[in-house]
Amino acid sequence: MNRRTVLRSLLAASVGSAIPRQWSVAADAGKPADASKAVEQAHAETWRRFIDKHGVMVDFTDLDGSINLPTPEECREGKPNALGWYQPIENGAMFNGMYLDAAVLRWQESGSADDAAKARRLMEGLLFLNSISDVKGFVGRGVSSDGKSHYPMGSNDQTMPWYFGLWRYLESGLATKDERQRIVAKLVETTGVIERLGWKMPAEQPFGTRGSFAGFTFDTAPRQLFVLKLLHRVTGDDAWEEKYRRAIDERGGKEKQSRLEICRKGMVFDYARTHNWTSCTAVSAIRGLWEMESDPALKADYVTGLKASAALASESLAIGTQFDHRDPSTFSQDWRKAMMPLWKPQKTEQEAQELANAQLREFMKISPRRQKETAWVREPTSAAWIVTLCPDAQTVRAHAEVIERIIAHYDYSKLYYCTFFWVEAAWRRLKALPR
Repeated sequence: MNRRTVLRSLLAASVGSAIPRQWSVAADAGKPADASKAVEQAHAETWRRFIDKHGVMVDFTDLDGSINLPTPEECREGKPNALGWYQPIENGAMFNGMYLDAAVLRWQESGSADDAAKARRLMEGLLFLNSISDVKGFVGRGVSSDGKSHYPMGSNDQTMPWYFGLWRYLESGLATKDERQRIVAKLVETTGVIERLGWKMPAEQPFGTRGSFAGFTFDTAPRQLFVLKLLHRVTGDDAWEEKYRRAIDERGGKEKQSRLEICRKGMVFDYARTHNWTSCTAVSAIRGLWEMESDPALKADYVTGLKASAALASESLAIGTQFDHRDPSTFSQDWRKAMMPLWKPQKTEQEAQELANAQLREFMKISPRRQKETAWVREPTSAAWIVTLCPDAQTVRAHAEVIERIIAHYDYSKLYYCTFFWVEAAWRRLKALPR
């Protein structure tokens, strides 16, 4: 049983069978939404608690900012599991890359040196995660207290946002000449490794690789196209554009669809009722393709995919109304207590997955608050970002009021997980809508 199967069952148990498909904005009558103040609170909490000294976002902390990091020895020994799942440095590259969208938008609005420094810090965090292993092309999740030790496997979900965040920074106008040279060199090096591995993500031994941009699914097709288009944009080498054009028309999978057709269809949920928080990485790839593409027909296809993705994501916004800050559910960051009794050595990715998913069940027993935040905060806030990534103003405007109320619904100082960070970019994209 893989992580997606386990998450499906846990999410179903948490959310229940009656997720509202629509939410009347009158539900908060008498309590006007103030999304602007909420976003500033979210920003402050993110930088107070969730960005480590390396410029990398951690998954969870206590409310005072204390964090229970894995030790260097635990990272080397694959504890609690070799994937690094369900402990605080699980998703650094993934979250940093996506959060750079918000950081860049904030700086472009304010022009402040402080906001520029924050975006630069996140960018340096991404380059740092690409430097911690002797394996070329490896993109790590995070590091232990020694600033080096890490888990041996990344993933396609970590690596796509790594590309996206660096691209956002390059396009922002912030990058110095030296930064641009360093970033482009790492993009070229990492892509060369991934391409030689058949579009698989490099991992350390004994695992070799983990995750892929190959194939003909929503999780793979947009990501490969985005990387190819990006490499042409930053290098000017027409060989990348030729690869991109071939990849667009290649067909495969059960339905023998082309990658372009998959992008045009947009986001799909294939392992749970909703999984916006992982699917948004592929949606961001389509957004990037739309921004970089100059062919009107292809741009129109990408808009179609983004509109379809926004429509599906909008159905998850209402989930946020189920979150209640008064809920007494316990949060515990003592992942060792729950997970380590099950630990055993792992030699394959499958063994690591099976161990991690058994450990998650035990962790949920001592920290039921985790389940509430992943279901009722992580899903609707990532869905809000997906909706606002759509370049069609009419599509986004149709959901703007609900998104604003969702953003204002949370007290971010009382959330233990960082997975509300999408609200910053969603809010700024709403503000930028043409009047």
